[in-house]
Amino acid sequence: MAKDTKRTKSARDAIDRDAEYELTAAVKMVKDAATAKFDETIEIAMSLNVDPRHADQMVRGVVQLPSGTGKNVRVAVFAKDAKADEARAAGADLVGAEDLAEKIQAGEMDFDRCIATPDMMAVVGRLGKVLGPRGLMPNPKLGTVTVDVAGAIAAQKGGQVEFRVEKAGVIHAGVGKASFAEDALEANVAAFINAVLRAKPSGAKGTYVKKVAVSSTMGPGVKIDIGTVSS
Repeated sequence: MAKDTKRTKSARDAIDRDAEYELTAAVKMVKDAATAKFDETIEIAMSLNVDPRHADQMVRGVVQLPSGTGKNVRVAVFAKDAKADEARAAGADLVGAEDLAEKIQAGEMDFDRCIATPDMMAVVGRLGKVLGPRGLMPNPKLGTVTVDVAGAIAAQKGGQVEFRVEKAGVIHAGVGKASFAEDALEANVAAFINAVLRAKPSGAKGTYVKKVAVSSTMGPGVKIDIGTVSS
């Protein structure tokens, strides 16, 4: 690993790992510490006071990041006839029905999101063991089982991010790139935090959010005081 430059070291030394910072300050610190030779992803981690083994404490949802993700998202769509044509026109990277299912069963998984029209779910259902563990199974609650194929594709490619709490009660997600302007990152982080707050499950007791931190791919984590995040 290359030695830190003076600027990088200064940026890292300025971060108190135990302190919680106002959102604007936290984003600036993370950007200043992101000095890799590639455009680092800005990531958020939220530690929640929930146990997802209990159905009434599961946290899951979707959020549209106002500034986008900065990532080229490849979308696969299960559709037939006119809806397949609509998907292609809307920019889907892979479109098909039984033929697409066969490719996926054979291990062809060159996509990041999967959308299906309702009439295709019998076909998609057979892929549960392949798509499920990768978080790619279409779900009507997340807007990925729909007749509005074009709208779903636009959302997925335009900055829609799904989130789901892990066993330890933590949610991770990418919320932009280090090259984004600070206000663009602030908007994305605020949108993500508020989406998780809105998704608070009925079984959550006491303090729902224990800790929130942002970091770049190669940089240190910076804790955020969520009281400074506007709803």
